[in-house]
Amino acid sequence: MQRCLELARQGAGSVAPNPMVGAVLVHENRIIGEGYHRQYGQAHAEVNCINAVIPADQLLIADSTLYVSLEPCAHYGKTPPCADLIIAKKIPRVVIGCRDPFKEVDGKGIEKLLAAGIEVIQPVMKTACKTLNKRFFTFHIKQRPYIILKWAQTANGIIGNEDHSRLFISNEYSNRLAHKWRSEEAAILVGTHTALYDNPSLTTRLWTGKNPVRLVIDKDLRLPASLQVFDGMVSTIVFNYIKQEETGNLLYYQCSKNSSLVRQICDALYKLNIQSVLVEGGTALLQSFINENLFDELRIITNTNMQSEKGIPAPVTGRLLLEDTIQLQSDSIQFFKPGP
Repeated sequence: MQRCLELARQGAGSVAPNPMVGAVLVHENRIIGEGYHRQYGQAHAEVNCINAVIPADQLLIADSTLYVSLEPCAHYGKTPPCADLIIAKKIPRVVIGCRDPFKEVDGKGIEKLLAAGIEVIQPVMKTACKTLNKRFFTFHIKQRPYIILKWAQTANGIIGNEDHSRLFISNEYSNRLAHKWRSEEAAILVGTHTALYDNPSLTTRLWTGKNPVRLVIDKDLRLPASLQVFDGMVSTIVFNYIKQEETGNLLYYQCSKNSSLVRQICDALYKLNIQSVLVEGGTALLQSFINENLFDELRIITNTNMQSEKGIPAPVTGRLLLEDTIQLQSDSIQFFKPGP
């Protein structure tokens, strides 16, 4: 199962909104095939694993054990059901990391295997398997995207200048890491002030990887069309109170003034099948997510050598659980989970 997880991680950034899955086929303690889900819309892990078995070992398939990190699918999606392939290949035993929370699967794959007389052992390394696909599980169980809040601050907790001019806090290494983070998420969200005063492109220009969908809050549609987020290079969604309209790569998504905007954004992203979002600011937007307890991770970059007498203070976080800390020269990067 550990090998399944190692294989599955190789699909990171290429399979969403599908989960990352790895599979290993074992005959008498010898791996005769292994594979992982490589690309959304293409063959699943089980298919690639079985197809990897060399001709000389084909006869062993019907006497082997298949290990797979997530329950095999039982429905027709972009590809045929993997459970059907396992049955057709007469694989007698399947070891599963954890069940698939997607409603079209959720136990149905296991039921199909059992009905065919296949021995099913599960769960195995359940926590590790669920953690690997935390975005996928959060999306299908909580019916909202996996939410990561991120900001950079000075040593005394300032994230920007009072006049909204750019305050360059994090160093080049942290900036590159932040772009890696962008490449790992389906979308990136900023508020009106950040879009207007920082004029960010919200791309992964410092890292090789797919650009996230750009999300911008512009309640009254007052942001100028000359901003980089409106350059048409990347799919962009503008959350507003004025209109619902789609033009090319630009979607204006109309929200209501009568309920929480951040919750409406989460609902919209669920409907649009966007499984994760990196929230980059500013303070008011970040604070809204914190106040609503709508986040799964918090990442804070602190320049320990920088002080600022005046400026915009960082959000107030409340109780958090520190999971990890890394140091990149003057920048201390802390990773938190919501506290109890």
